[in-house]
Amino acid sequence: MESIVGSKELKQAGLKVTLPRMKILAILQDHADRHLSAEDIYRSLLASGEEVGLATVYRVLTQFEAAGLVKRHHFEGGQSVFEMNQGEHHDHIVCLQCGRIAEFVDQTIEARQREIVQAAGFALVEHSLILYGDCLNAECPHRPKGEAGA
Repeated sequence: MESIVGSKELKQAGLKVTLPRMKILAILQDHADRHLSAEDIYRSLLASGEEVGLATVYRVLTQFEAAGLVKRHHFEGGQSVFEMNQGEHHDHIVCLQCGRIAEFVDQTIEARQREIVQAAGFALVEHSLILYGDCLNAECPHRPKGEAGA
């Protein structure tokens, strides 16, 4: 489910429509297939000639997160990354070598997690599953030579 957020959605989220917010939103939407750090967004703004400070990028991302427009993830390495909130749950696989992130949904895993929560006497509110490994992507600069790529 792709969602295009614009000025109307910013207003509905209680945020004023400003040029920095619209530019940052556009970058997130243009890179919906990736998880971006605040620094990635900042570099993209600089490359396009925009004069938006890194502190502004962090502030806007925090506002977007509070408004439910983006999701923040803390993967291995300590750096926060952001993705547009598409409204549908998914889990992540992170390469420990190159940082590539793959998303997946597995209904068997989801069902098992619900069973575990119920058996433990909890009501599931939210959850996150992150798998860490070494990717076999041919572009991974850390993949051992001679290994078959996926």
